[in-house]
Amino acid sequence: MPAAVKVLDLHHMNTYQASVAIEAALRRSWGLYTLRLVHGHHSGTVLRDFIWQTYQADPRILRLEAKGPSITDLCLRDL
Repeated sequence: MPAAVKVLDLHHMNTYQASVAIEAALRRSWGLYTLRLVHGHHSGTVLRDFIWQTYQADPRILRLEAKGPSITDLCLRDL
């Protein structure tokens, strides 16, 4: 049985590294409902802004949900 939520910790990554990690997780997302991205916010909002700008219009993503200032959920399908 596939997991409903996969957590991906992006702390200490730059936008390129985060992009590679997110794309790899999306390629392996069969059966996944939500990809939870923990990007942090104490060192700035570069990763959060990058995620929202890049994946807001992505056809693979149903919707984005902010789970506080340091976590963004990429909802791939509804439960």
